[in-house]
Amino acid sequence: MAKEKPRGKRTVVIFSITVILGVLAAWGVKQWNDPTKLQKAEAAEPSHVELSAWVADWQWQEGIEDLRSITDGLSSVQMFAAYFNEKDNLLFTAEAQQMLPKIKEAARQSSLVNVDLTIVNDRVNSDGTEVQKDSSIVTRLMATEDSREKHLKEILDAVERFNFHGVELDYEKVDDKDWPNLIRFIGDLNQQLHEREKTLRVVLEPRTPIEKLSLPQGPVYVMMAYNLNGPNTKPGPKADQAFITQLANRLKQVPGDNVIALSAGGFDWAENGEVTAVTEKQAAELSRGSLEPPKRDAASSSLSFQYVDKENGKHTVWYADEETVEQWIQVARQSGYTKIALWRLGGLGKELLWYLNQ
Repeated sequence: MAKEKPRGKRTVVIFSITVILGVLAAWGVKQWNDPTKLQKAEAAEPSHVELSAWVADWQWQEGIEDLRSITDGLSSVQMFAAYFNEKDNLLFTAEAQQMLPKIKEAARQSSLVNVDLTIVNDRVNSDGTEVQKDSSIVTRLMATEDSREKHLKEILDAVERFNFHGVELDYEKVDDKDWPNLIRFIGDLNQQLHEREKTLRVVLEPRTPIEKLSLPQGPVYVMMAYNLNGPNTKPGPKADQAFITQLANRLKQVPGDNVIALSAGGFDWAENGEVTAVTEKQAAELSRGSLEPPKRDAASSSLSFQYVDKENGKHTVWYADEETVEQWIQVARQSGYTKIALWRLGGLGKELLWYLNQ
């Protein structure tokens, strides 16, 4: 998952896990489309789906607000909050420090919501700059038996001390040469977590060469069924039915009872080349000034519209609403998957929150 936030240097205070442990110890914008068109019988189907969702540290307040609205519909929530420092040690940002106790408090609204820790190979430097999806981190961590053992122990310490239900590895842009060692690490980590009655999830990108890998049985694997279009493409939906079906079929080669991940929100493409991530609420607000009412794309069920900004610049927006996500879930179910992960909570529309909470 890419960090969807403003560009530029981020002011970050880096806290060690020990410091965080000390701290821990002591609705929506009206849509253009008519919601009465929803088929309520179909809208109740998420009750037969095992749903999990991410909350990101850079939007934790809005994420937790959404979490409080859908605790009845969730089985687990993943805290997208653990990164690496310049020495390849786990770190939490200041935002993560604030989020940790709050998300556990919100999750306690329902005894069915477990809280997992997501670890992502982003590097946060001491000056506040970041390198996202740094493949060299994975290379160094997986290089030797000693480096893998050190990383494994650090993860186990964090999970035990924070009392997480489990851990999720979101290591992206992995070099092909690192997969054999990463697979060994996944197997070892899963065994150690299982012995502690903890769980392991592993995120897979669409680009992951799963056909060539012998991924170990035991962990739950999560296929990112989105990023069909984004910052490096022309305007379009985050996913469509064909894309989701293709990835779901590929995932069948991976052992286990696995998960299809879908993405809420969308992107705003400016004619000057800038691309900005938008939540559903932000997109709905922008659509108030659109040149024409948003149109729904048949292939993806996504909405799109165009608008002109204050500087007379033209923008194209594609985004997902309740109907979009509902259709995507149906596609995943038709492919045999009833476990769905949503990227991510924060800025979801009223109708989508209601649907997810069923």
